[in-house]
Amino acid sequence: MVNHTIESTTPVYTLSTTSSLSGIPVHSIRQYIDKGLIIPFRKESKRHLFSHVDILRLKYIHKLLVEGGLNIAGIRSVLALIPCWAIRKCSTEEREKCQAFQSSTFPCWEASEKGTLCKNTDCRECEVYMIVENYSDIKSFLKIIIV
Repeated sequence: MVNHTIESTTPVYTLSTTSSLSGIPVHSIRQYIDKGLIIPFRKESKRHLFSHVDILRLKYIHKLLVEGGLNIAGIRSVLALIPCWAIRKCSTEEREKCQAFQSSTFPCWEASEKGTLCKNTDCRECEVYMIVENYSDIKSFLKIIIV
């Protein structure tokens, strides 16, 4: 018997299935996409597919909205503060070229100017985007990299 496992970043869920699995309404998911909080896979037909990591991220966003009392702008600010340069181990030279290092207004995956380390990286599969897979919140992750 062959054991087929789906990678946590493999986009397999439709928008409606993702909504059911995450407990987040479809219109809210679309809003999170528009605001850059989540990066679904986009098919040639322009339909979105979502991965297990995307569902975890949606649940985390919902937790920040409901329990944390944050709005979407607040969540963007929290995500923008993730020190991607420390996680990716960027050199000082790389940091100087990277808009994500220079700005604190948007998450690194929305930076238009990136260092060479990230230029050819699929942000959906980057350890920065996937933090929610292994940590219940960003603070617990930061405690590990700072200590």
